[in-house]
Amino acid sequence: MSVHQNVKVILKELGNTKLVCVTKTVDAQRINESIRAGATIIGESKVQEYESKCDDLLPCERHLIGHLQSNKVRKAVQLFDVIQTVDSLKLIQDINKKAGAIGKVQRVFLQINIGKEPQKFGFMQDEILQTATVIRGLKNIRVEGLMCIPPFCPPEQTRSYFKRMKALYDEMQQNGQENFDILELSMGMSGDYRIAIEEGATMVRIGSFIFGDRE
Repeated sequence: MSVHQNVKVILKELGNTKLVCVTKTVDAQRINESIRAGATIIGESKVQEYESKCDDLLPCERHLIGHLQSNKVRKAVQLFDVIQTVDSLKLIQDINKKAGAIGKVQRVFLQINIGKEPQKFGFMQDEILQTATVIRGLKNIRVEGLMCIPPFCPPEQTRSYFKRMKALYDEMQQNGQENFDILELSMGMSGDYRIAIEEGATMVRIGSFIFGDRE
């Protein structure tokens, strides 16, 4: 099927769950095809790659879903509506500073290392509530969600990680303040998004089901 048809099929299946079209290595023409089909959010992994094609894209909401290096923070704040991969207090403080310099309140999600994997980025589940107290004092940040990338495993085995994320999401929703309103739970990709939705995802990140496998 075409990109247009794939998006239509996915959107029908997702219902009220939001779709982030993962557009890593996808050219602007094919991204625009997905936007015309009804995709309203795209997700890019690399700041530099996105910058090379952003001027050719149709209007949409633009999320950074890959790891953000410190030397790319200024550019990311300029380019993206939402940064989903805020994985440390140092990073969010830097984002707050760079956003303040251009008079912007940057929307972000907090990335949780739900599998406690040493090779992955993200806040540990048991430290996030304490960290949230510090984040609430930042004036140019608006925390709108949580995201995770569970350990690589067969799809059904991701369920336990998604359950933990949903429990944390529910807990943090009860502690919302002015710049800290956890609206979204971004979890699940092409291989496990159905399980993520069953466990409470409000947003899923899908690429290969729409654009095909990447080289």
